[in-house]
Amino acid sequence: MAPTLDHPGEQAAQDPIRLLEIRETPLSVDEIFRAVGDDAAGGTALFVGTVRNHDGGQDVGALGYSCHPTAQDEMRRVAEKVAAEFPVRALAAVHRVGELKVGDLAVVVAVSCPHRAEAFAACRKLIDDLKHEVPIWKHQRFSDGTEEWVGAC
Repeated sequence: MAPTLDHPGEQAAQDPIRLLEIRETPLSVDEIFRAVGDDAAGGTALFVGTVRNHDGGQDVGALGYSCHPTAQDEMRRVAEKVAAEFPVRALAAVHRVGELKVGDLAVVVAVSCPHRAEAFAACRKLIDDLKHEVPIWKHQRFSDGTEEWVGAC
């Protein structure tokens, strides 16, 4: 049975963007999850990006993120686009900058929607678009002394 959209909870919230930040401090999955809580949401999808100990067959020894001064504005633009495309009840995204260690949380995004399929799709679009459109750069330093910069996110 297809949703009829007769109930206000089936539609997007008036202002679904609950939390958008770029921080130098550790991230909290619980904080992001709480930020997207909504009684009209039947599905919540959450993505957590962590610093791994390898990339491209090389051991990662150190890693840092930096961002352009416009990154916060670009993050908002991406979030607004996702909220306009899906019936988002609540959305949150936080990205870390500075020096991180293996296992640290680099980015946490979450979306709640009336149904799970919408939540999964919106969350996927949010993280993919943040990665490709927000000017956040990763500087990886490998254990063999080489290093590389990786574009947005």
